[in-house]
Amino acid sequence: RQGIVHIIGPENGFTLPGTTVVCGDSHTATHGAFGALAFGIGTSEVEHVLATQTLLQKRAKNMKIEVRGKLGPGVTSKDVILHIIGVIGTAGGTGNVIEFCGESIRSLSMEARMSICNMAIEAGARAGMIAPDETTFEYLRGRPLAPTGAEWDKAVAYWRTLGSDAGAKYDTEVTVDAKDIAPTVTWGTSPQDTAPITGRVPDPAQEADPLRRAAMERSLKYMGLEPNQKLDEVKIEKVFIGSCTNGRIEDLRIVAAVAKGRKVAPGVHAMVVPGSGLVKEQAVREGLDKVLVAAGFDWREPGCSMCLAMNPDKLLPGERCASTSNRNFEGRQGQGGRTHLMSPSMAAAAAIQGTLTDIRTFAGGAVAEAPPPPAEDTLPKSGYVNIVRPRPGAGRGAAAGAGQSAGMPKFTTLKGTAAPLD
Repeated sequence: RQGIVHIIGPENGFTLPGTTVVCGDSHTATHGAFGALAFGIGTSEVEHVLATQTLLQKRAKNMKIEVRGKLGPGVTSKDVILHIIGVIGTAGGTGNVIEFCGESIRSLSMEARMSICNMAIEAGARAGMIAPDETTFEYLRGRPLAPTGAEWDKAVAYWRTLGSDAGAKYDTEVTVDAKDIAPTVTWGTSPQDTAPITGRVPDPAQEADPLRRAAMERSLKYMGLEPNQKLDEVKIEKVFIGSCTNGRIEDLRIVAAVAKGRKVAPGVHAMVVPGSGLVKEQAVREGLDKVLVAAGFDWREPGCSMCLAMNPDKLLPGERCASTSNRNFEGRQGQGGRTHLMSPSMAAAAAIQGTLTDIRTFAGGAVAEAPPPPAEDTLPKSGYVNIVRPRPGAGRGAAAGAGQSAGMPKFTTLKGTAAPLD
């Protein structure tokens, strides 16, 4: 039960609707998919939270992003959030907490919702949230730190009240039509540099804003791309599938579906990095690892890996990577490395094709939609409920700590409050 914090928190039932979740990492917004107010904080703020369980914050503005209609074949939550960032820009959500809603959002699994809230940060937001519903409750039911019995019923009754009121006022409202969203990739060095895979690299000469034009020119120079170059003809050398954005079991299932019976293209190194030990264990139980290894993918241990060029997992200068991570800044995956952000299915298709590829036409469109998950997870959720650890020094006699300051009480019970106390 170890791994990336934004994956192990939800899978252990630590992340619950209506709670406030903070962590020393900007992508803490991931937990907002459960209807929690979740945001990243700095080192000194972490110290303050541990000492006082409080935090002084400036009130954020409210932003509503509604995705209307149904998503088309091959379009995933990663495409949704990349499209949104392309529309509003990386500064579009500055100072806001974004609520994502609409038919398309409601149709998503919890794993997919987490991907969207995860990248609310790349839209400039303080946090991203999705109101909890039956999908949320079913995901949490039986998780180790989720409430049980009468406490579960009480918690769910409270969680049902957390949705925004009808007629609620927002500082900003954005509406996106699902029919306008295609499988999306980035072409530049900012998450807002997006285009449909069927598109072309934009021409800076067509940009009226001189500052934006200069930024585009710098991006294209760094990325080694030419204006009007077709995106689905861009060759890649590396593929990274993983991260807190797309390192969950659902992501690995679609990657395995794309890879099954096929081979990674010559000259391409493709790695798959599960986001947690449980994700890896479940993938092994489902046989996904065998499918991926047979196709030529590098099956790795859980962790952050190439998302931020951790350990030896780095791009060499000039290497081009199809990545399921969340940032494509200069040097993000290694000095001089070139990153294209996309969904897991698109990254897997790129690994096999050797170029950026439209998942809707790859293999005749046979893998454009993710396979349904197993009827039930192959790993039990429960078995670790309400863990209580002995207090430090317990049983050693009253004199063990004599003359020493007690300090802050130790956190010994791994359980949270799921609903307001009476």
